[in-house]
Amino acid sequence: MSAINWMEVFGWDKGNLEDLRFVGYAYLKQGKYDIAITLFKALIVLDPHNAYDLQTLGALFLEQGNHLLALSYLERSLKIEPNHPFALLNRSKALFGLGYKRQAMTAARSLEKNPDPRIADGAFSLILSHS
Repeated sequence: MSAINWMEVFGWDKGNLEDLRFVGYAYLKQGKYDIAITLFKALIVLDPHNAYDLQTLGALFLEQGNHLLALSYLERSLKIEPNHPFALLNRSKALFGLGYKRQAMTAARSLEKNPDPRIADGAFSLILSHS
């Protein structure tokens, strides 16, 4: 049995995905995480290989404290885009949340020298708060 191409079924194109992504992001920015999660889950069904949507869904679950589900989506995202710094940082946070301190610390240390100060500072803060 082959997978259903929902984009084709709905007659959608990339523009429709971008519209849905924009709405999901707007709910995320308002702190309406349950609605944002629903929209990003729909995006994953429509475009299952989009690293951004997977990473965002992981970040949303992380924000809700569901570290296991967050890690699952972040790992899927990193299989597509292995060096995405925010996904790597959030993966470290999820690992800490699950109690995998050694793995989380290793992951955070690998980001300390990232050229993006948001990543480097975030990694440094994680290391300090878990040392």
